[in-house]
Amino acid sequence: MAASVCRAGGAATRALLSGRSPSVLGLKGSRSAVSYAQALSNIPDTQITTLDNGLRVASEESGQPTCTVGVWIGAGSRYETPKNNGAAYFIEHLAFKGTKKRPQSALEQEVESIGAHLSTYTTREQTAIYIKALSKDLPKAVEILADVVQNNSLEDAQVEKARQVLVQEMQEIENNLQDVTFDYLHATGYQGTPLSKSVLGTSENAKRLTRADLLEYINLHYKAPRMVLAAAGGIHHKELCELAQRHFSGLSTEYEKDAIPVLAPCRFTGSALAARNDDLPLAHVAIAVEGPGWNSNDNVSLALANTIINSYDVTYGGGKNLSSNVGRAAAEFNLCQSFQPFNIRYSDTGLLGMYFVSDKHNIEDMLHIAQAEWMRICTSATDGELIQAKKALKHALLAQLDGTTPVCEDIGRQVLAYGQRVSLEEWNARIDAVSAKTLRDVCSKYIYDKCPAVAAVGPIEQLPDYNRIRSAMYWLRF
Repeated sequence: MAASVCRAGGAATRALLSGRSPSVLGLKGSRSAVSYAQALSNIPDTQITTLDNGLRVASEESGQPTCTVGVWIGAGSRYETPKNNGAAYFIEHLAFKGTKKRPQSALEQEVESIGAHLSTYTTREQTAIYIKALSKDLPKAVEILADVVQNNSLEDAQVEKARQVLVQEMQEIENNLQDVTFDYLHATGYQGTPLSKSVLGTSENAKRLTRADLLEYINLHYKAPRMVLAAAGGIHHKELCELAQRHFSGLSTEYEKDAIPVLAPCRFTGSALAARNDDLPLAHVAIAVEGPGWNSNDNVSLALANTIINSYDVTYGGGKNLSSNVGRAAAEFNLCQSFQPFNIRYSDTGLLGMYFVSDKHNIEDMLHIAQAEWMRICTSATDGELIQAKKALKHALLAQLDGTTPVCEDIGRQVLAYGQRVSLEEWNARIDAVSAKTLRDVCSKYIYDKCPAVAAVGPIEQLPDYNRIRSAMYWLRF
């Protein structure tokens, strides 16, 4: 196994994927001869243990030769202020720069010596640091994780190197127009609230954040009750708990001056933010309404709705035979390069919407088709298409958990969000319980006659006026 030390993807993209409905991941399900029911029955239970200091240890034992183990922390850009926005992402960059016990070269050599992969990512509400290694090296992997999480050296020289990398990344991020569009969508949809801030922070903050600022952020947020040690693969839960007790029992549970961070409600505002640049070849457009938070049962119905809407890419085959109404229209009239629905979820709110990439001549038509499909599902979704959506969603849920890393990530994210990991059997029961009427009612609750947030980047001269976009959020009925 090749060894590496890397960060996992762009922050905005990771945020999008972590909250996206499984139906839009392009997963087609397993081709194995094992039946769906057999596959479900073979999935091990998730075991969760809480240590005395509040750290939750969660794992799924599958007997594989490899394992993934990581720490998921309830901290991200939503916990930041305008003054320290970007601190969480800055700290992520320093995760591989060495600890008080292991200088950077020693840390890299130790990870390489066991053929492991060390990765991190930061979203608006979560930070993750995880290692994929051989199962026999679980003790060493947990020890390294504990050292990285608790003993980051934050040396001035490393802080300055990370600062230079951050500033360069901010200059390059403008080339990732999907990330830019979703940052704009948050900026306009949650304007004036912590969710409007970029995960990367501002260039001004990147240039002036000090070691003391970063240390203050760590001391305020890296507390045991806000962490989950998750693992999947060839591991034993009892051994994992013993390792957690040995290496993480010293994590603090107390806050200085009782300054316990509490998430402030983030108000959603229907509005639009557009950045016209006619030098770009394609327009990137996202439209979203306010969706529910992580714990809402409505997410199942909305995932089914997104499954019905489905996704499209110009490289797909099928054309006019595609099951997706939006995809079929896009393919037949060459309206866009790609299209996908999304459901980005946070603790108490979310963004339910659609994103597409199109040339400047087809923006209005794509918006019209996308919004018309929303209205159709709200008013006339049928039993037949719901049955097909249920099958597709169930198999996508199963297929996306192929491998120890996605399983470990699913465990860590869910235990932070729900306080438990919802089993696939329970998800199946929730999916089966949705009727066509329930689907229509839930979609109407969040979509019909609601003010959307719109973000657009590129050659967007033909982007309709906001009032026209708003007027397409309902149908006149006689």
